[in-house]
Amino acid sequence: MTIKQASSQMISKISALLETLGAHDELNATELSELLGEPRSSVYRMLRSLADIGWVDEGTAKGSWRLGLQLFRLSSGAVQRMDVRRIARPHMERLNKLTEQTVFLCIRHEWSAVCIERIEGLRVASLELQLGGSLPLQVGAAPQSLLAYADQDVLDGWQVLAEQAELTGYTQESPRTAAEVLPKLDEIRRVGYSLSDGDVTPGVGAIGAPLYDHSGEVRAALSVCGLRDFIFPSDSSVLRETLATARAISRSLGAPPALLGPEVQDS
Repeated sequence: MTIKQASSQMISKISALLETLGAHDELNATELSELLGEPRSSVYRMLRSLADIGWVDEGTAKGSWRLGLQLFRLSSGAVQRMDVRRIARPHMERLNKLTEQTVFLCIRHEWSAVCIERIEGLRVASLELQLGGSLPLQVGAAPQSLLAYADQDVLDGWQVLAEQAELTGYTQESPRTAAEVLPKLDEIRRVGYSLSDGDVTPGVGAIGAPLYDHSGEVRAALSVCGLRDFIFPSDSSVLRETLATARAISRSLGAPPALLGPEVQDS
């Protein structure tokens, strides 16, 4: 048996063990051995290894095991990402048709904004942020919204890191220090949306807004991006439509009405 085959076989055994535990409240190694058709010693070794990474925990009865909290956290995060994508997608499609610009959905992962959905615009086919890609939190409309509305411990941690080294820059408009970024975050919180003007790609602008869930937490951020001449004119409806879409998505996520953001009227 090759190393690849052995690894695949072990993954299959672990998957079967977790599925079996998931179908029961608690099981001991002997019960798992019988259900899986595996030697008790092999099952126990798998349990100990999984316990080390928090995927299984000791149960209430002596010698019993159950699925671990870490596994629930991982699965919960995946479900939440799937939910926000599923809920946001039809709203994003409508926004894309109305504006003809590229529409992004991003979530925060540590100190980056990760694009989990993207609908291509008609006028700009190639932009820096691709599906599955990421940007640092201080540049771009969606990343800045995520940073502005992050918990205070996240903001404090970001500021400490930002003050230790120059920030990653993409253009001459990219902020290089925390001192440049912090006033922008205050302004985003004041008006309820973020603007990005050439700080990721020259000549490209974007409007971003936070998306709230039922708990009042910012789950993700929406942004619309394109050539700045189409994004920022005073008679442009892009800002109004972006904020209306952010409100609609937040409502679908169960956000409290007080957090749905400002109405923006046509100029």
